[in-house]
This record gives sequence, C-alpha cells and structure tokens, in this order.
Amino acid sequence: MLKLKSLSLASVSTALIVSSTIQTATAANFNPAPVYQDFGKYSTTISGNNDLTDIYFPKTKNSNSKNNSFPVALLLQGANVDKSSYSEYASIVARYGFVVVVPNRKRTVQLIDSTGLFTETSQVENILAEIETEKSNPNSPIKSIVDTDKLALLGHSWGGAVGLSAIANLCLPGVCEGSFERPKELVAGIFFGTNLRRQPTDEFIPINNPGIPTALIQGTSEGIALPFRAKGTYDNIQNPPKALISISGANHYGITNTNNPDGPIPDPNNPTIPQDVAVETVARWSGLFLRASVLNDKKAFNYVYFTGDALDKNVKVTSQAKSVPEASSIWGLGLFGIGFMVWKQKK
Repeated sequence: MLKLKSLSLASVSTALIVSSTIQTATAANFNPAPVYQDFGKYSTTISGNNDLTDIYFPKTKNSNSKNNSFPVALLLQGANVDKSSYSEYASIVARYGFVVVVPNRKRTVQLIDSTGLFTETSQVENILAEIETEKSNPNSPIKSIVDTDKLALLGHSWGGAVGLSAIANLCLPGVCEGSFERPKELVAGIFFGTNLRRQPTDEFIPINNPGIPTALIQGTSEGIALPFRAKGTYDNIQNPPKALISISGANHYGITNTNNPDGPIPDPNNPTIPQDVAVETVARWSGLFLRASVLNDKKAFNYVYFTGDALDKNVKVTSQAKSVPEASSIWGLGLFGIGFMVWKQKK
C-alpha cells in the first residue's frame, strides 16, 4: 500500500509539472488584449422601469454574420455613480465580445432613507426582457448579434453587492424590493470594490453560487470597501471557480473614468496607479474572466487562474478553479486524472 501511495505521489508531481509547462507555453502565445478593435454605443429606455440606459457592443467587419452572437453583461452601478462614469470600462469589456448594458436606476431606498442612483436585483429580469425585445427590433443596433440565453453580471460597490445577492439567489433589505428569483440565464459575475455582509453585525453572508463562476476585483488603496472585507466575501463564495483579483494602487474608483466622480461619496485614499491604467486593468481582467466563464475560452481561463498575475505587474490573484478531491480519491486518479485537476491558491 505504501508503494502505491508513493507511486501516486510521483504521478501527481509529474502531472502538475506537465500541466504547468502546458500553461506556460499557452501564456506565451496568448494576447490578453480585447478581441475586437472597435465598439458601438447607443442609448435607450428600459420599458419595465423607465431606466435610462447605455448599451455598448462589439463592432465586427460583418455585423450581420450569424457567427456574431454576443452574451449580455449587465453593469450594476455604484451608489450615485452615473452610468456615464463607466463609459471607458464598459467599452473595453464590450470589445471582449459582450453586449454591455449600463442603466441608471433611480429610486428611494427606505433602509437608508435616501433617493438617488441605487441598483436592485429586479434589474436582472428587466434587462433580460428588454434585450429580448431589442433582439427582435429591426431598428436596434444589436438585433442580429446578441445572445439572450447567457447573462453575466458586472458591478461596482453597491452594484456589486446587488450582483452577489442575485448570484446567491437572495432578496436582501436595501438591494431587493419585493421578491427575486435567480434566472437560469445568469451564468457568471465579476465585481469591483464590493463585499456582501450584514451591516449591523458585520457578518459576511454565504454566497451559494452553484455552477456560477464568481470573482471580485479589489484595489489595494481602497478606502471605502476595505480590502479585508473583499477577502471575507471571497472566502464566503461557496463554489469554485472563484477569484480575488487585487490591483496595486487602485482605490474605490479605479473602475470609473475619473477618480472620485461627482455624485458618490469620495474615497479618502488617493490612487497610486494612473487612472487610465487602473480602468484598463479592471476591464481587461473583467473581460477575460467573462470570456473564460461564459464563452469557455480556455486561453482566457489559463490567464485568469494561472498565468495572468505573473505577466501583469499591477495584479495579484487568489483563485480556485475547481473543487479539490478528497485525498483518498487523489490516489486513484493517477497521472492522467490529476493532470485535469486545476486548482490554485495563491496569496
């Protein structure tokens, strides 16, 4: 029995070396830049709630080609951050192959007795219905290119908490009005400068995300949604794939066109990374995470979970790509089985 275990351990080591070599070779041939060179943008009103909305989409050489079928990515704004503040970020993510929808949701939140721009979980279903209408509208710029069978969520701050709640199929006070049921189209989510916890007790809320890859992006100079709270939220994402992507020097507004835009609470911490570099970095990792999670892009997957942070001096990643088998199961997997187990825990 001891010999068998020793042999299995040798097989594991060999398999991991082979896997690492393959990933390194793949990284050398992978360009993490956006897939599409240009994007289009138009504005509309969501019929379900009258939200003014900007929609960004990739521009291709043949926009009517049946091969162009881009999933929807709903960007849930931070509290009182106008949709226009996300134009740079949204346009870059769109160029990775997504129809990015950025609404302004104005409402009164009784929990904090405040009226302003506050996202909520009902937007998920409203956007799906609206984009389905756009798909059949002969005058819509996205009529022949949008895939309404897949929806990903993007989010910032308050909007990230809404997105995490939606993924966990929760209706929490403040971010949910009435009731909510997670739609089957929801397949991934990545959120910047956010956490999910119960405010009175500071207790982190478990996020049950079955089959839904979930990631957080966090600036190390964050002064509002503090980094330790992102780590606490990451630890409470119950199912891999999951990732916590830290960007050196970015603060709470590393996702917006300008630092401390008009409207929301300003971050007391100044960023130490140029704003355009922060926005590009957040958008690149968001776009590649969505390509890995929604489009099953294997090269994007390897970049996010294995090679990207080594290539990007501003980024550090903690991630788990798959569940770890029990030790008793590992012995039986052997060389070939272990070669397919991809798991990384890096800090």
